[in-house]
Amino acid sequence: MRRRTLLASPFLSAIAPAFAHPPEAPRGAEAERMIEEVKVVRDKLAKAVTGKTLVALRATYHDTFTHTHDTGKIDNKEARIAAAMAGEPLIESAPATELVFRVHTGPTVIVTGKSPILNVREQKTYEFRWVAVYVTAKEGWQLAVSQATRLPQ
Repeated sequence: MRRRTLLASPFLSAIAPAFAHPPEAPRGAEAERMIEEVKVVRDKLAKAVTGKTLVALRATYHDTFTHTHDTGKIDNKEARIAAAMAGEPLIESAPATELVFRVHTGPTVIVTGKSPILNVREQKTYEFRWVAVYVTAKEGWQLAVSQATRLPQ
């Protein structure tokens, strides 16, 4: 009977890269550069939402974008753009405090913050804590996913 060793196995050599260490997240000057780039994109997106600039909105949201509302409702890219064009209050254009930027591999930048958002039906402003994930694409940095949670009063 002939024995095969795992090292000689074509299967193992095909999956070996999957067991390699993942690349490290950028640090130092490279991470700071990425954060500054995402800040520019956030400002561009806020201006596009406020100015209802369709071309800029389409370019800034990733094609697979989703936003999860505090109610659990999920918007895709087209629904989010429609909300922006309708003038609905969005975290993308709201003033933000407690901003934290975390750089990950990908390159990916995760941004968390806190913003006051007007509830149009109630005509009352509530505080929301939110997260937004920015990824790089052919077109540059894009918003890939966001989620907002209304904070208790």
